[in-house]
Amino acid sequence: MTRSLVVLTLAHACALSAIPIVVLLGGIIGARLAPNPSLITLPVALMIVGTALTAIPAAMLMGRIGRKAGFLFAAAYATAAGVAAAFAISQHNFILFCVATFFIGSHNAFIQQYRFALAESVPAAKVAPSLSVLMLAGVVAAYVGPEVANRMQFASDWGEFSGSFLAGAALSSGAFFILCFYSNVNIESGAVEKPQRPLFEIISQSRFVLAVAASAVGFAVMSFIMTATPVSMHSLDHFSLDDTTWVIQSHIMAMYLPSFFSGILIARFGPQNIITAGVGLLFVCLGVAITDHQLMHYWWALVLLGIGWNFLFLGGTTLLTQTYHASERFKVQAFNDAFVFTPQAIAALGSGFVLAGFGWHWIMFLSLPLLVLLLALLFMNRDREGFNKKGFVKKELQEHPV
Repeated sequence: MTRSLVVLTLAHACALSAIPIVVLLGGIIGARLAPNPSLITLPVALMIVGTALTAIPAAMLMGRIGRKAGFLFAAAYATAAGVAAAFAISQHNFILFCVATFFIGSHNAFIQQYRFALAESVPAAKVAPSLSVLMLAGVVAAYVGPEVANRMQFASDWGEFSGSFLAGAALSSGAFFILCFYSNVNIESGAVEKPQRPLFEIISQSRFVLAVAASAVGFAVMSFIMTATPVSMHSLDHFSLDDTTWVIQSHIMAMYLPSFFSGILIARFGPQNIITAGVGLLFVCLGVAITDHQLMHYWWALVLLGIGWNFLFLGGTTLLTQTYHASERFKVQAFNDAFVFTPQAIAALGSGFVLAGFGWHWIMFLSLPLLVLLLALLFMNRDREGFNKKGFVKKELQEHPV
């Protein structure tokens, strides 16, 4: 393992652990503080909006000041946002709580850049397995985040759940400390950079369109269902917080645990085929979720949702790194993340409205068109020039990642 891989994986585990705290508790706290029932998932939605709106600034900022400075800056204000969320709970201030979750989500835009920072530090052949190791940090976050949220809910005098967000602030500060040992690395820094192509020329590549669409659909469907789950389980179906925590933990674990083998699967079968498998898993997820509201239906649906997201995201990210030159990386990464996280933000914003107005089943029904569109795009790209029979990008057309 390289130093960059170790440092980024450890920092990733700490930084990412703060996100599930908002996922688990944002809707529950929203149900207590929101002035309108349709706004109960707004804190979670604004966390995702924060990611979407910061995606381009995060990439552009690091293009100017470097990866390390950007990562440290974001971890610092995420720590402050965790404290602000706890204080908002103590004051019963819904607006301040929403502002705090927005900035926690904004930090996530910088966390998403970890994968590009890592890809810059390894040869092309090692990108997929290195990304798999990095994403395994999510396994730690899947356990730590919800567990901290549950166990620390009464740990502060500021009120129930304020201790959970103070613990989240501590996790973000832990990421800051670890990132102090990170060094900016780019294996092509000494090479002659190729001239930058116009952005339209890059994004018009069929493999680029598929890569971005896979990640965008994966995030949108995952966010739409995940945002609604804690509220549907705890507030509407009256499952205990322990049961709700278990389902969310299992979901986030399923998002990252497949990284033990998904990188190997991509190397063996190609990113396009793994994306196809991810779409199939999400179809099964919707079928299970529609069937009933029992605890195991929630659990199986959210586990399948996590695995399907992993296949779409890792397959899409691996494919994306094969579409641009090193000199083009920041503008392409900014475009990709903005395009990926904007649909996710819209899905999260709409989740509470759909759940409150139409019910759990409509969350599933409205997810179907996105999966059908991605399936159609996969079919159209199957025989498109630039892909071989297994769904790999042809070697002669591959660009060095980052």
